[in-house]
Formats: sequence, structure tokens, C-alpha cells
Amino acid sequence: MLLVFAMAAVIWGIGAAMGVNREARLPMLGLLYVGVLAIQVALPDGHPMREVTGGSPALWVLLGVALALVLAYRFAWGKLKGVADAKAEANGIKPLEDNRPYSDTELERYARHIVLREIGGPGQQLLAKARVLVIGAGGLGAPALQYLAAAGVGTIGLIDDDVVDNANLQRQVIHTDARIGLPKVFSAQMAMEAQNPGIVVKPYHRRLTEDIAAELFAEFDVVLDGTDNFATRRIANKAAVATGIPLVSGALSQWEGQLTVFDSARDTPCYHCIFPDDPADGVAPSCAEAGVLGPLPGVVGSMMAVETIKLLTDAGSALRGEMLIYDALYGETRKIKITKRAECPVCGHSGIGKTV
Repeated sequence: MLLVFAMAAVIWGIGAAMGVNREARLPMLGLLYVGVLAIQVALPDGHPMREVTGGSPALWVLLGVALALVLAYRFAWGKLKGVADAKAEANGIKPLEDNRPYSDTELERYARHIVLREIGGPGQQLLAKARVLVIGAGGLGAPALQYLAAAGVGTIGLIDDDVVDNANLQRQVIHTDARIGLPKVFSAQMAMEAQNPGIVVKPYHRRLTEDIAAELFAEFDVVLDGTDNFATRRIANKAAVATGIPLVSGALSQWEGQLTVFDSARDTPCYHCIFPDDPADGVAPSCAEAGVLGPLPGVVGSMMAVETIKLLTDAGSALRGEMLIYDALYGETRKIKITKRAECPVCGHSGIGKTV
């Protein structure tokens, strides 16, 4: 077998020395392989030629299958990258920030987005330029942050005043046991930059308060609300209405999650339209009190990332004026239409949910 490998090396080396390109040298190695396999099949056991070329056809068949799989993978990947490159070239793709062409690494990383008709090269450009703020690096924020980073959103801000706790790790998958005690924004930053070093992460280790909300929101294109308390949701809602920035809102309880997009600039209802009053004590217990299924925040948080990408790239139809409700216990989803309330003190409109 070593003799065959030595012959292959000689053929490859002589071809290179003579200036024969790689594509022409590969068929020569293929002929050598076919010849060796023919010797193994045609000659009887114990024949000297069989012994010096491996002694068994099984080894060469396995080697051939392995090489075929590698070549098939390379061919398929080449075709996919070729489609991505063609779309990128057709759209004159270059990041909007610095006018440089995408590197091969970037094209390879985002190829699955670029070949999507609804996103394509221009959509990936928009993601690279986008600025997204996530409120809360907990159950909903964790998957949303991970997928936004992986998608190549250029600048991601996150605001949270909490630290990683052992009880978080059942569902807040962006954090690890080794980072217990670390502020969540810095723990999440570490995970996001490890996932995608090409993005900018802006952590704010503090609580979102009314005195900073509007000014902070104005620095971003879309805001995701992944908080778990009504006071912060109302602050976020007021700031989103004041700045006209879309607010992707999610909520969880036990086995159920809900998701919607509040976008006052598009004349949709705001959070206060739908929930004008806080629930009475005990009606809407926290996750700590009522419990929550571990994977549920992953489902709803991922859907929040999907809605954000749709907003940034203008793909499909975002959940404006609609609320999606997911029941994990019974595997059911439903949508309800939400409309404005004229007497709403925040946006001046009104709404009542009805099933669609």
C-alpha cells in the first residue's frame, strides 16, 4: 500500500514540476486508483502484485468511498458558494459601513442568507449595518442575542442589571456555569463575540429607566423587549412610541409564550393599548413563582430574532397588529388580531384582541 502512495506522490510531484494544473493531475491519480483496484480484484490471493498494493480490495473500496464522500461534499459546497457569489456579484454586494467587498469567510458564513430570495445580498448588507437593542439577557434575550449575533447584525446592544445565577441555567442558554456571578450583559457579550467576532456588542450593565430609555432607543433601529416585569415593559413601550422605533415584545408563562411587534410609526397598537392595567396580584405570577418550561424561552426568543430580521430586511410580513400565542403543552399556535384604543394615554389609539 505504501508503494501505491509513493507512486501517487511521484505522479503529483512530477505534474506540479511540469506545470500541470491540479484539475489535470487529479484524473491521473484516479487512473492509478482504478489500476490498483483492478489488480486487487483480478489477481488471486497471494499474488505478489496484490501483496505490494495492499493485499485486499476492501481497503481500497473503503478509501474510494471516503474520497467520494469528500469530493461530493466539496462539490455541493462549491455549488452553494457559487450561487452565493453570483448573487453577491449581481447585487454589487459590499458592506454599507466601509465599502469593502465581503471576504470569502463572510460569504461562506452568510451564504444561506444570501441565497434566500427574501434576504439576498442587499438584506445581508442591511443586517451588517443594523443596530439592535435587546432589553434583558435572560430567558428570551439569550436565544435572541445568539441568533442576532450569528445572523451578522452589525451592532447589538443589551441592557440588564442582573448577574448570572445558577437558577438561570435551566433556560438561559447563553450563560454557563463558569460565569455564575458575572453580570449577564458581559457573560452574553463573551458568548456573542465568540460566536461572531465580526459584530460590535454594546453591554449596558444597568436597569432600563424612564430617564434614559428614549435617548438610548434613539441609537438603535429595532428594540427587543425580553423583560419579565410590567414596569420595564411600560417604560420600553413609552420610549418606543416616543422614538417611533419598532418594539418586538415577547412574554412567557409556564407552558405558553406570546409574541408581537409594536410599531407606532406604522400605526399599530402599542403595549398599553393591549394591557392598559397591570394584572392583580397573583393573576400573572413570575416564572420563579409559576415555573417555566426550559426550552420555551428558546422557542419564543428565537421567534423574536426572526421578527427582528424580517423588520430589518423588509422580508415577509412582521407581526404588526397581530399576536402569536404558542402553547407548548399541546403543540398549538394561534394568532389574535390586536387593534388600537382611541383613549390610550401612550399612543392615543385603542384596541381589543379578537381571534383571526
